[in-house]
Amino acid sequence: MQMVKIDNIELGEFPLLLAPMEDVSDPPFRALCKKNGADLMFTEFISSEGLIRDAAKSLKKLDVFEYERPIGIQIFGGDIDSMKKATEITTLANPNLIDINYGCPVKKIVCKGAGSGILQDVPKMVRLTAEVVKSTHLPVTVKTRLGWDDASKNIVEVAERLQDVGIKAISIHGRTRSQMYKGVADWSLIAEVKNNPRMHIPVFGNGDVTTPEIAKHNKDKFGVDGVMIGRASIGYPWIFNEIKHYLKTSTHLPKPTLNERLSAVKQHLELAIKWKGEKLGLLEMRPHYGNYFKSIPHFKEFRAQLVTANSLDEIENVFFKIENSSDLFSTSV
Repeated sequence: MQMVKIDNIELGEFPLLLAPMEDVSDPPFRALCKKNGADLMFTEFISSEGLIRDAAKSLKKLDVFEYERPIGIQIFGGDIDSMKKATEITTLANPNLIDINYGCPVKKIVCKGAGSGILQDVPKMVRLTAEVVKSTHLPVTVKTRLGWDDASKNIVEVAERLQDVGIKAISIHGRTRSQMYKGVADWSLIAEVKNNPRMHIPVFGNGDVTTPEIAKHNKDKFGVDGVMIGRASIGYPWIFNEIKHYLKTSTHLPKPTLNERLSAVKQHLELAIKWKGEKLGLLEMRPHYGNYFKSIPHFKEFRAQLVTANSLDEIENVFFKIENSSDLFSTSV
């Protein structure tokens, strides 16, 4: 197989990408995904309007670290001038690439003509993309969906037109905006984009890649250049190395032990506190605990303690109790 490249960024033969996810793919979580095999990662999506206003939350999301590279910063917005200015600001943060979000289906984003809302106005989508490309020396990529609804699955045409104005790769979620996250992702149209003889940039597939077997099936059947993984990585950064191992050997890596899960949580928490301070770090870790210990019997009580603890000392006390729980460690993970 050939090396997959976005412009001059080498990603290996079949790269695994961490999807940009709001309130999930921040630097602490990305660190664990990188450690566990992610080849290219993206920040949470950042509002172009927020960047222009110097909104603290938006600016904080520009943080990228050397150990994360290659890393893409994802921006969104429906106003062309704002997106141009946001691109200039983002370029100064020195990521490896800039990604445009044309995929988010959330109503408050869509109603502003941003995210997947712009799929209702493809000519504007093309103009906006062209202006972003002109506003930076960095490679520009796009994440989008198959179309607005079943009547407008125009991704083959859209991908061509975005390539023509200079994007260097495209990631496609196999659902329409109308579907949100319901139903089953349709990879056949992603394959049509990849197999279009006019396309020469990498095409990455996204949607419902939850196991190594599915990743291999989608690679073999649809011919994509790589896969982007979102929800399956939440609380489970091991998915990347598990897929890589399976693609090479057709065998499975052992599942992470309870000790390995606990070690990952501790590292995630430590990085969260280092990045955002103790108060915010503790608060923003709360949604993650249940995901790291999903489906482990007898964990409910510990989870309740973790999400209500208000200090690092309290959290560490719960960790100690988990480590010394015979109920948990007598259960196979």
